[in-house]
Amino acid sequence: MQFGDLPLTEAEGAILAHSLTLPGAVFRKGRVLSADDLAALRTAGFQTVAAAKLEAEDASEDEAASRIAQAVFGPGLTASAAFTGRVNLYAATNGVLVLDTARLERMNLLDQAVTIATLPAFAQVQTGQMVATVKIIPFAAPVTSVERAEALARNGEPPIRVAGWQGLAAGLVQTVLPGTKPGMLDKTVETTRRRLEEVGATLATELRVPHEPGAVADAIAALHRQGCGLILLIGASAITDRRDVLPAGIERAGGGVHHFGMPVDPGNLLLLAEFGGAPVLGLPGCARSPKLNGFDWVLQRLAAGIPVSGTDMMRMGVGGLLSEIPSRPLPRDRATEMPRAPNIAAIILAAGLSRRMGSNKLLKDLGGRPLVSHAVSAALASQARPVLLVTGHQAERVRAAVTDGPITFVHADDYSAGLSASLKAGLQALPADVDGFAVILGDMPRVTAAHIDRLIAAYSPADGRTICVATHRGRRGNPVLWDRRYIEEMLSLTGDAGARSLLTNHAEQLCEVEMPDAGVLLDVDTPEALPALEP
Repeated sequence: MQFGDLPLTEAEGAILAHSLTLPGAVFRKGRVLSADDLAALRTAGFQTVAAAKLEAEDASEDEAASRIAQAVFGPGLTASAAFTGRVNLYAATNGVLVLDTARLERMNLLDQAVTIATLPAFAQVQTGQMVATVKIIPFAAPVTSVERAEALARNGEPPIRVAGWQGLAAGLVQTVLPGTKPGMLDKTVETTRRRLEEVGATLATELRVPHEPGAVADAIAALHRQGCGLILLIGASAITDRRDVLPAGIERAGGGVHHFGMPVDPGNLLLLAEFGGAPVLGLPGCARSPKLNGFDWVLQRLAAGIPVSGTDMMRMGVGGLLSEIPSRPLPRDRATEMPRAPNIAAIILAAGLSRRMGSNKLLKDLGGRPLVSHAVSAALASQARPVLLVTGHQAERVRAAVTDGPITFVHADDYSAGLSASLKAGLQALPADVDGFAVILGDMPRVTAAHIDRLIAAYSPADGRTICVATHRGRRGNPVLWDRRYIEEMLSLTGDAGARSLLTNHAEQLCEVEMPDAGVLLDVDTPEALPALEP
């Protein structure tokens, strides 16, 4: 890869290394410079530009990130489209993040251009939470390094996956001594129930028995007969040795004690055992509290169907000093601002009068389907949810033409007032929890799910990218993705211009997202335009 100050005569197709502010325009870092861009730079007085130019042995940052992300991608994940050399991986289900740390470390050691960052192995994750990101250090990676990373990732099971909760039914045995307070036992039941519910499990049965090995053995056998896939034991007195009451009860029942003690504090006195194929845990006293302890770490793995051995427990010591980390989120007091996939809706505008077409263009046939159905199919195949279709002119016929899938129909009563009227109808129907929305025109049949997903990947309020505009070779087209912060301004728009004026008003927040084809520029306004789009 060439990098440095390039003469403008040699810079077409190069990648801009640093953002530039020109009169009336902002060229952001990463922009692929077109002939029109270079003309604008000359007009602004530039003779050279700091840029990178790829060579034959380079893979572009987006290509490299996509290839590596696809190679490491395992079950229980979703992925963003590549943007600025980054692909984010998100949990597709609640569960536990499972990593092959050795292979991931080897991949990170391949080349300084290739980086893979993840949450810690066996972290509890929630649907939509970001669990990993593949980032290519600008602006390219050697093809040989990408190929070596792919080979490493595919040498075995995928190195990144999420194991979802298995829906365990658990039984709890509490032993009782003279003077044991029933209120403490009741609170333990509720704490255990909540802890299990967080990992997709249920507390099926609770038994209270004397603090004696025989009574413990009978209770274990009873819970096993009831079908409990996990048996939890907590004593009136803490376990202090492998020969204490609870482990003795397990062995008397015919079970096996595998390991006692773990390098996690609180939670040192956890016992791992088995009876009839079901895991049995002898719990430390701290398990009566909802605060994070070693029991949680073992429970999370078991609830996700991940076997736990004594060796696994012994390896939990690094990072296991939980009592000294007050900022660590508790099981039921989890941090609310965790990285997650953005919640982006799609608003498809299909309300217009089609004056230049002579009749409703959205109902015209293209490839054996109504024109509007192409935009709907693209939105439904994308990561955008929900998908709203705004109708107006001939609303019933437009609705009947769309049979692709789950769509929310919104009618703009004042559709004849122009594009802004149908846009406002869509905005008013947006759910309160969306982060942003992509505005898609119903007469642009060459817009694809990949275009929409690339806009979603570009969207990042933290990086000043709250408006993402699809472009091709420097020309702006559609769709446009907007952060919800612009809804109030959009509701004041009038006429047929849509929200284009806001692009100028908020140029510092605008990100032009270059697309590989001209589908984002092609619409149907006249009868002559339709045949040209036939495959």
